[in-house]
Amino acid sequence: MADLAGPALAELFDAQRGRLRAIAYRTLGSHWDADDAVQDAWIRLSRADVARIENLEAWLTTVVSRASIDILRSRSAWREDADDVLLHESVDTEGPESEAMRIAEIEAAMFVVLEQLTPLERLSFVLHDIFGLAFDDIAPIVERSPAAARQLASRARRRVRSVDVTTERVRRTRAVAAFLKASRDGEFGDLLQLLDPDVQLKADAGVVATAAAYADSGAPLLRENVQGADAVARVFAGRADQAEVADVDGLPGAVYAPEGVVQAAYIIRFEADRIIGVEVIGDPDRLMSLQVALHRSVVRGDS
Repeated sequence: MADLAGPALAELFDAQRGRLRAIAYRTLGSHWDADDAVQDAWIRLSRADVARIENLEAWLTTVVSRASIDILRSRSAWREDADDVLLHESVDTEGPESEAMRIAEIEAAMFVVLEQLTPLERLSFVLHDIFGLAFDDIAPIVERSPAAARQLASRARRRVRSVDVTTERVRRTRAVAAFLKASRDGEFGDLLQLLDPDVQLKADAGVVATAAAYADSGAPLLRENVQGADAVARVFAGRADQAEVADVDGLPGAVYAPEGVVQAAYIIRFEADRIIGVEVIGDPDRLMSLQVALHRSVVRGDS
């Protein structure tokens, strides 16, 4: 590549930003963590000797992928051997071109089992089955052989295919509805039963400010970061009266959508039957990137 700097380099990066964020989000299952991974990729690019980068797209894919792996491994104490592949395992040779499920169904199923997959299983599956990378290209990213990368994706694919998405949507819809009901009714004990002890709430600055302005009308008492079931329950207890259940990116969450216009989206992450994360998004650009299905209509962002 030519030796680029300043605005020209930023423009090249911005052209890749959407794809990089999509890879990070599908690997991490968190919009905030995905933004961190993309920001890390930009910092590394701004410090790199750009003239030595032969293929910017491949370089950035590797960087954001490895940043995502680092974030996953920092969440919990993954055993290193959990990412090793048993070479005698049977290999599912079907690729994305022969996958019976639509991509939307694949992604919904993947988010259901996300916490059951090791970091390298997640990444290998996402890069191959969703973004169509060859295993020869994935291998150096995950630091495994192409055969091992194939088996990592195969193991993830089997878990994804085991998910009954329809049943899972019903189960999660009921859980989200129960969460909203407990919030509205101020049932603090019921909220605690639904929340994982280490649940984390994140909200962008804009939606925090908007919620504060409507606190007297029952808006949640949002802060940008809240950790723990007791603290998160206090944010919602007796509040969220105008939030309603909706599918967000294919799985049940909630939205605040007066007159059908989404002004805030609640992405709710589960592990087993407990809520482990709530992300509240109010930023218009972020909302535009979400697929939101209300009860009676499907809307995207402010459309």
